[in-house]
Amino acid sequence: MRQALLCAATAAALQAPANDLVLRLARGEQVERAPVWLFRQAGRHMQEYRDYKAKTGKHFLQLLDDPKDVAEVTMQPLRRYAVDAAILFSDILVVPQALDIRVEMPGGVGIVVPEPLTSAAMADEAAAKARADPASLVAKRLKHVTRGVEEIRSAQLAENLDRTLLGFSAAPYTLFFYSVGGSSKNQAPGAQFSKENAQSTQNLLEAYTDLVVEYLSAQADAGAHALQVFEAMGMTLGAKMFEELALPHLEALASKLKARHPDVPLLVFARGVEDPLSVNLRLQKAGYDVITLDGEAHRSKSRDALGASQVLQGNFDPKLLLPDSSQEAIHAEVVAMLEAFGPDKLLANLGEGLGGKEDQGLVDFFVNDIHATSAKMISG
Repeated sequence: MRQALLCAATAAALQAPANDLVLRLARGEQVERAPVWLFRQAGRHMQEYRDYKAKTGKHFLQLLDDPKDVAEVTMQPLRRYAVDAAILFSDILVVPQALDIRVEMPGGVGIVVPEPLTSAAMADEAAAKARADPASLVAKRLKHVTRGVEEIRSAQLAENLDRTLLGFSAAPYTLFFYSVGGSSKNQAPGAQFSKENAQSTQNLLEAYTDLVVEYLSAQADAGAHALQVFEAMGMTLGAKMFEELALPHLEALASKLKARHPDVPLLVFARGVEDPLSVNLRLQKAGYDVITLDGEAHRSKSRDALGASQVLQGNFDPKLLLPDSSQEAIHAEVVAMLEAFGPDKLLANLGEGLGGKEDQGLVDFFVNDIHATSAKMISG
């Protein structure tokens, strides 16, 4: 009997969510309002998260190791806000960790890679490790992540908060960038390493592509309904280098994931790139269902270039959610964003992630205002 109940629970977790608004939008179906979720919606801007960290005595990386902690933190914004999607609480650097690239969080300086890959030989060794058997590597070294996905789905069903669950990964170039010692405060190593070690750079990028395909596939198999790819550090490359180092692997990801999971929507965010219109047109052609725009994107030019039917994601300014903002300012920007992108072709989100100092009351107002304003626009 217990086994039958477990099988039934697993089957339910793998089914489409009760709130499937994000999925319907991504598939080009009619929606009654714009769905909304927020980059970094789980975590430090929430009092619940700060209280939970204090209660457990764990820092960020330690929370990621326990699937039950992952589920709890993922669920917190769903309990507080009417967001239409949950996103797996994790970090992009769990993938390099699977290759034994050490990641630390010493406090006060964010996450760091204290012993990066500094030679062609080191990069080739990491690439060989990734490509030997990427599916087995994911199953062994990233099992805690996929177990986290399963725990989240169980919690969603148990709490009657059954909304779209997004899995995610960084794109290959972003993973490469951090692996060779790049960081938001030290961007030089990424470009320097690639110039000095061209073949090893490509080896590692290709290896990360294979590994991310397996990683995201495992998340989908565990219950993630859609998959978000973040090219977070393409901003460190000029247009030519982005086209050489980052874009081909983003395209390969879409092709390989669509071959395996044709019904799982793919979302992509190439943040801060030098030529966003050209890049996003390539990503659209590659098969990504939802194209994300950052805060610098020109709204009308982006809509015109990508076409009226393309689902876009973004690009609300999170600064408007800080305590010194107002509901009036938020509503004015909500209206402007919906009018520019179209209320029935927008997955409302931010132009960059929440920073941690946002006012929870204003975040709540933003989410509800997206729903109310877009529904009114769509219904006429």
